[in-house]
Amino acid sequence: MSGDALELAPFRGLRYATADARSLMDSPTLNLGLALAPPYDVLDAAAVSGLMRAEPRNAVRLTVPPAASATNGATRALAGPDRYARAAETFQRWIDDGVLVRDTEPLLYVYEQTAPDGGRQRGLVGALRLPRPGSTVVRPHEEVLSEPVADRARLMAAARANLEPIFLLYRGGTGARRGTATRTVDAVAESAAAPLVDTTTGDRVTHRLWAVADPRVQADITADLAARTALIADGHHRYAAYQRLRAERTGPGAWDHGLALLVDSDATPPRVGAIHRVLPGLEAGRAARAARALAEIDTIPADGAGELRAALDHLAKAAADGPALLLVGGGTGYLLHGFAPERLAAAMPDRSPVWRALPTAVLTRVLLPLWDRTDEAARLVHDDPAGAVAALRPDLDSAVLLPALSVDDVYAVTAAGELTPRKSTSFGPKPRTGLVMRTLQ
Repeated sequence: MSGDALELAPFRGLRYATADARSLMDSPTLNLGLALAPPYDVLDAAAVSGLMRAEPRNAVRLTVPPAASATNGATRALAGPDRYARAAETFQRWIDDGVLVRDTEPLLYVYEQTAPDGGRQRGLVGALRLPRPGSTVVRPHEEVLSEPVADRARLMAAARANLEPIFLLYRGGTGARRGTATRTVDAVAESAAAPLVDTTTGDRVTHRLWAVADPRVQADITADLAARTALIADGHHRYAAYQRLRAERTGPGAWDHGLALLVDSDATPPRVGAIHRVLPGLEAGRAARAARALAEIDTIPADGAGELRAALDHLAKAAADGPALLLVGGGTGYLLHGFAPERLAAAMPDRSPVWRALPTAVLTRVLLPLWDRTDEAARLVHDDPAGAVAALRPDLDSAVLLPALSVDDVYAVTAAGELTPRKSTSFGPKPRTGLVMRTLQ
């Protein structure tokens, strides 16, 4: 298959050796629900510690090996090669001790996540063949930073493994036009076949995993995907690390692929949340007054859960008519909206009107420079506006609450050949780390 076609190849997955992992070895007792972890970049130091206390063999010990410190709201490990070696040693020890076992044949995996409210996402886990540089077969939608890319590349190179999948979306069609891959995913998940994994994590999300072992079915999936393209929903830094590691090697090999979850966004539309910012040392009222020359400012009470919910409703309504954001501090909200298009065009002449209308574009290119702040210095809070407000020091800090983009917004930006500003979206549900891993031995 050409590197310019979307391909998800079967591979022999490495999984925790629970009763359903088909191991020939005696495995230690392990609660799989406690061993799985969220992606490394949404965890702070306290969350990492809590996961490892609940289950010492939690996958986070591989993806965020000690020691680590919290920076900008995400976990970033301390510098030094020893932490990567430590992760690799732990990974190999778990394989040697039978904590992790490898499936006996190359498989594609159907992965289903079901939330407590009944929301469900299904997709395929496999080894993504990396397209050639410059190809549009796999399109990022977000800018990346060099440091996290280097961090993930060093970790994968030390462990010789893809420890957590990236999250890809594609459009598989609706109704009679649904593709073979989507129909196969649904048929497997709705069959009487027992799943390889059926477990529930602490957030009460149920995770089920099935094997697709028949080479003929695998070939049908390959043929269906070959004419499609994919969008990176989550894992931009890991994808860039895949590309870096592949570029450092000559000749074909295991580094030509990277672990991925591929979801049909037509069949199971993902949840798209916002990533909010906490800006230390910025007084909200003063910042709002500084922005009066650029936008309309509505003052809204935001002291307490009820008032904050009402303020967020105002934000959602304003965002339907153009870029808008909610600045909160000291129990007061300041709704910034009605930005003059000519002002935005003057501030961002190198960008399209679609890009200039993104709330994160207005924040990073217009407001943060006005406030003498940088996005790198902000603390990031995924999906939780109340959590961002709760993190404020009274009368010292501000929270910038942003409306969520839609999947169509993201597709529109990438169709124009542009990338959204970093941390513009929080796609979910994200795949759990540790459900299936891929060795590069």
